[in-house]
Order: sequence, then structure tokens, then C-alpha cells
Amino acid sequence: MLPGHATPVGTARYRERFPKLRDASHFRRPEHVPGAGELWLSSIGFGTYLGEPDDAADQNYTEAIAAAVRSGVNVLDTAINYRHQRSERNIDAALRQLVSAGEFQRDEVFVGTKAGYLSFDGNLPSDPRAYFMREYVEPGILDPKQLAGGMHCMAPAYLENQIERSRQNLGLETIDLFYVHNPESQLADVSRDEFHHRLKDAFAMLEKQVKAGKLRFYGMATWNGFRVPETAHEYINLFEVAELAREAGGDAHHFRFLQLPFNLAMPEACGLANQGSGKEKMSLLAAATRLGIAVVGSATLYQGRLTHGLPEFVGRTLGMKSDAESAIQFARSAPGLTTSLIGMGHKEHVASNLKAAQVPPTATEEWKKLFTQG
Repeated sequence: MLPGHATPVGTARYRERFPKLRDASHFRRPEHVPGAGELWLSSIGFGTYLGEPDDAADQNYTEAIAAAVRSGVNVLDTAINYRHQRSERNIDAALRQLVSAGEFQRDEVFVGTKAGYLSFDGNLPSDPRAYFMREYVEPGILDPKQLAGGMHCMAPAYLENQIERSRQNLGLETIDLFYVHNPESQLADVSRDEFHHRLKDAFAMLEKQVKAGKLRFYGMATWNGFRVPETAHEYINLFEVAELAREAGGDAHHFRFLQLPFNLAMPEACGLANQGSGKEKMSLLAAATRLGIAVVGSATLYQGRLTHGLPEFVGRTLGMKSDAESAIQFARSAPGLTTSLIGMGHKEHVASNLKAAQVPPTATEEWKKLFTQG
């Protein structure tokens, strides 16, 4: 496995290779984040969620990942359940190609993955229940009572097992970032007190993984948890979660990243004041900044829905040439957002998606006008 992890020196070296992107502020540092504030991370990250679990998609992903790293994308995002572990393995294949060619060093690229959902291995087994019994239940890795919705588990032993599998899949001794994947799924089955108890147990295990050198940081990758009103059953309060991390790892805890959808159709991270401690309310992005947590936006193009049909004023305000570029520019220009993830299943997508990164982010005052027009 490749030793090391993303470092300030390595990511700065990487940034210097792309002067046009550097000068357009494509690379940014999450300066408010303890331990990660000196890393230079690309404003556009590579997502690996979509695609069939087959050999053709594997080849396309491997080529696209290599093209992205060659082109100025040093944030790679995946999950163990994406395409039945194939997406993680595609990252391994691409990075090995780049290392062999002398085009890449491990300390230049920031790799994040996730676990929480039950995951198959390579293909859908003929008998999924028998597979999970054999792989997880019978060896004592997973207690069925720890499952939520029959498909989600964040018990420490299960997550630890998934981390080890992800390290092998990715070919990395140290994963830069591990997310607990959609933990709000648990809230359909357990009380909020039990949810917090399970999260704290997971965080305590993840702190041990950091100390063992298997991870650098951990966080939560969510879909609804931080975008819904406080009255919703899936709602998560970031201040409460950060306190659980402090209890698990002390003031120097490693819960330092958060992922949630952020795009023109889902702007709640900026526009919904659903976070707070006491009477003070604020947006998720404001809360994360205060708590020293970096925010990564997913679903930047909303799985292609935002590549066409946008109101004319959006492109005019953002100064972009196409709807896709406008959608990307909107997300990467959000105050407090570190990286916007875009799925790129083919190498041809890389150059197209990086067009927005060749111009500086839209000024905040101009960007905010999008919320008052229409």
C-alpha cells in the first residue's frame, strides 16, 4: 500500500504545477480547521458514486481519475458501497498508474471514503442475505440488532472492518478522511439519545484509528441531516455532534470534515438557519466555520439536472457560459465551502467540469444576489 497522506508541503507542491488554476483561486485552504488548515485542496473534487458495477465503468473511472489528478483535482471522494467497492479500487488503480509514471506523489492528493451501509463485494451476490450472514454476522463483526432499516450500521466493530477493507481497496496505508455515511438513517429506528450514544462510540473508535495511523481525519457525510428543519426526525445539530467528538477525542479531536448536498436546487447549507447553540441560530456553513469543521459539497450538478434549463439571470450573475459551468461556479463560490464534488465517469468530463475553475470564484456580494432575484 502507498505510505503517507496528504500534507501541506505535498499539496502546495501539487498546486504549484497548475499556475492558471492557482491564480484563479481553484486551490484553497480550510484555514479554520485545526490540523487541516494548511492543506491546499481543489475547489472541485472527483466523485465516484454513479455508474454500473462492471468492467467497462471500471476502465472509464480509472482513466477519468488519472486525468483529473493530472489536470488539477486533488480531492477524490468515494465510499465502500459505491459500485460494490469497485470505485475505491478504481482510485487505487489510477493512483498506482500515476505513481509508476512519476506523475504523482502520495502527499499531494486528499482521498476520502465512507462507510455505514452494508456493502457487497464487486457484484450483487445471488443470495444477499447469505452473503451478509457469512461475511459479517457469523464472524461477529455485525450484530443484526445494530442495523437500522435493515441496511445501515455504525457500530464500531463494523466501521473498523470497513475501514480495513477500504484501506486495502484504495491501496493506502492512511486514508485522509473517513466519513460515517448518512448516519441520519439511524434516526428512523432509534431515539435521539441512542443515536448520540452510537455516534459517540463510533467517534471513539475513529479516534483510535487516527492514532494508529490508518486515518488522518473523520467526519459525517449526510444527505438530509443538515438540510432539514429542526423539527424533522432526520435533523442533526452540528453543535451537539461536535460536543460528542470532543467527549470522544478531547479538544484536539479529529472530527474535522462534513459533507452534504449543496447546489442551486439544494442551497440549505447557506440559506437555512437551522443550526445553533442556545438561542443563536445560523446556517450550517456558519456553524461549521465556528466549530473548525470543513464543509464539502456533494451533488454539485444534482446528477445532471442542473446542466440545462437554468434561469437566464443565474448565468448572467455568475458570468459563466453554460448552465453546467454556472452550477459549478455557484457551488464553489459559496462562502465557507471548501470543495464541490462532481461525478466524472469519463475522462471527457474532466476538462469540461474544470472550465469553471479557470476563473476566480464569484465575489460574495454578487453571489448573494442569486437569492434575491428570480
